[in-house]
Amino acid sequence: MAALKLALLAAVLLGLVVLMACNDSDEDEKRASHSNGTAQTATPQKPGEKPDSDEGEEGEEGPAIPAAVAAEKPAPLQAHGQQLVYNFDSDSNGQLPGKFHAARTGSGSESKWVVLSDPTAPSKPNVVAQTSTDQTDYRFPLLIADERSFQDLDLSVKFKAVSGSIDRAGGLVFRLDPNNYCIVRANALENNYRLYHVVNGRRSQFAGANLKVTSGEWHELRVEAAGNKITCYYDGNKKIEATDDTFKDAGKVGLWTKADSVTYFDDLKAPER
Repeated sequence: MAALKLALLAAVLLGLVVLMACNDSDEDEKRASHSNGTAQTATPQKPGEKPDSDEGEEGEEGPAIPAAVAAEKPAPLQAHGQQLVYNFDSDSNGQLPGKFHAARTGSGSESKWVVLSDPTAPSKPNVVAQTSTDQTDYRFPLLIADERSFQDLDLSVKFKAVSGSIDRAGGLVFRLDPNNYCIVRANALENNYRLYHVVNGRRSQFAGANLKVTSGEWHELRVEAAGNKITCYYDGNKKIEATDDTFKDAGKVGLWTKADSVTYFDDLKAPER
């Protein structure tokens, strides 16, 4: 009898152990399921909120670039402060220089502008020269820069008066359209420095100075124009100050000679004020 009771008690205890083992197995499966993500629910994303990520910014096309760096581009050249510089050294000898065209005010033959080599050039090896020796007195050869127009400017050039019996002159033109412009010029035969405007092809002097202009030597012409105020320099020295309301709008810049003047030019510079 006692043996039977012990056998029944052992059976009950064994059943309890089996039941507890089954419960533990179910809990382990649930925990495993959560651990593997199969039963997780995503947290709703708020409007405008970026999802969190532990991954880097590197994608298939390489490392991501921060927005501020990606948007950075070279700044375009601004009109204000822009400068044109011509030394003619990359142009072909015997040819009209690139980025220029030849013109003429007045009568006589057309102008003849060519690039030449000159061992005395301020920036070697080349200069640009007006080489026609037409002696027509009212003849004004022009070499006009094509790239842009200027209103207020600081324009300069080196020049050398080589020959000429009617005139031996060189100058700068500015605020130019075909028959209207301003000129500042030096003349080695007259030993003077003068400022003109040309209106519909007719030239009128409105300021000037007497000074020594030597042939066969390099000199610098420079003009500053701001509104109606014009200041002219010769070899770095201020020689002319004037006001003129004839032309105040933007125009082309370029080089000028007169009659049979053979004149060399180099280092044309045109910064905007």
